[in-house]
Amino acid sequence: MKISGFTIIKNAVINDYPIVEAILSILPVVDEMVVLIGDSADETKQLIQHINHPKIKIFDSVWDSTLRSGGSVLAVETNKALQLIDKNSTWAFYIQADEVLHEQYLPAIRNACDRYASDKNVEGLLFNYLHFYGTYDYVGDSRKWYNKEVRIIRNDLSISSYKDAQGFRKQNNKLQVKLIDAYIYHYGWVKSPEQMMKKRKEVGRFWVDDEGVKNFDQLPDEFNFEEYDSIAAFTGTHPQVMLERIEKKNWQVNLDLNEKKFHIKDYLLYQFEKLTGIRLFDFKNYKLLK
Repeated sequence: MKISGFTIIKNAVINDYPIVEAILSILPVVDEMVVLIGDSADETKQLIQHINHPKIKIFDSVWDSTLRSGGSVLAVETNKALQLIDKNSTWAFYIQADEVLHEQYLPAIRNACDRYASDKNVEGLLFNYLHFYGTYDYVGDSRKWYNKEVRIIRNDLSISSYKDAQGFRKQNNKLQVKLIDAYIYHYGWVKSPEQMMKKRKEVGRFWVDDEGVKNFDQLPDEFNFEEYDSIAAFTGTHPQVMLERIEKKNWQVNLDLNEKKFHIKDYLLYQFEKLTGIRLFDFKNYKLLK
């Protein structure tokens, strides 16, 4: 049983992606790590090369600038990377540039891959998610944040990235997956107000047309982190690979944990989920196997 890791990245320095931490976090559990680097305007390739690990295999790509609808270019690039992994691998572990795996979950992931390797009904493994917001001290705890997604898929040529690369489909059908006891830590919303807005303007261009690009150009220079509906304090530990980055944080965002900004329907659904652990009427990009 072999596991291949894969990811895509472009302009990691400009957008301050924790891509090095993302890669390092899954290296212990994969047998190879495919990194597909887009045509960047910064030192992204040198950043990845500097990791200098024998498992890492670097490839180059040119992003299609005409694919600016719904982030579809991200799925195109993800599929390119997926096609580069070892054909003999049983599983493919996808990690995005702002996602990091906590080392405490490595044994559970390896065990799940071993357990379901020969069960062809299991087409993927489903992870829980924590979405950090503003700083490393807050997490989004409302329904606007997806709480689960598929990150390990069977190495099957009929499985491909879906829409903006959030998940995967098999010939446009949802994957049959098993939930494992592991979390992905998503740090995409943890940046200084200036860097957050810079990234929003840069990356947001992959979701809009020419008119939308003009609107991005008119946005202010700083992101307003007060634009949340509900957040909670993070009381756990961060992955070891993130500690150096966390120590270098040079901004402060103070948010009110008690403030809830919901319409009545969303508030009732939020309260129901907190009481029962059940998320009603939620879109699921997968079929959960019992």
